[in-house]
Amino acid sequence: MYPEYMVAPIREDLTSVGFEQLMTPEEVESVLSQKEGTVLVAVNSVCGCAAAKARPALKMAVASSDQKPAKLVTVFAGMETEAVAKVREFMLPYPPSSPSIALFKDGELVHVIERHHIEGNDLTRIVDNLQGAFEEYC
Repeated sequence: MYPEYMVAPIREDLTSVGFEQLMTPEEVESVLSQKEGTVLVAVNSVCGCAAAKARPALKMAVASSDQKPAKLVTVFAGMETEAVAKVREFMLPYPPSSPSIALFKDGELVHVIERHHIEGNDLTRIVDNLQGAFEEYC
């Protein structure tokens, strides 16, 4: 676990633009078990690719898309371990990855961007990937 003072600004990077921070497995279950609507989940982290690519791509894609998920949520890897573990259960069969991004529609996982897709791509490609998923599923 990281000191809260260290992660607070990283959390705020997403919560300040409308992402809800899920802190418990019960909160995750409540949101991701809903059978109607779309939910975008960001598995946030302190790593450099989260700061340089994942969070900026999430913010850009959401801000610039006409079609977007109904609900935006985030969990923080290395902090609320039980909430993150619950999100990862919903993301199976994909292996644990942070940062990562998942889109759910009507309670089903429909799109995932894993860490290796984030590290190995430029920001524009990640934004395009997200916007394409929004157009298809939202």
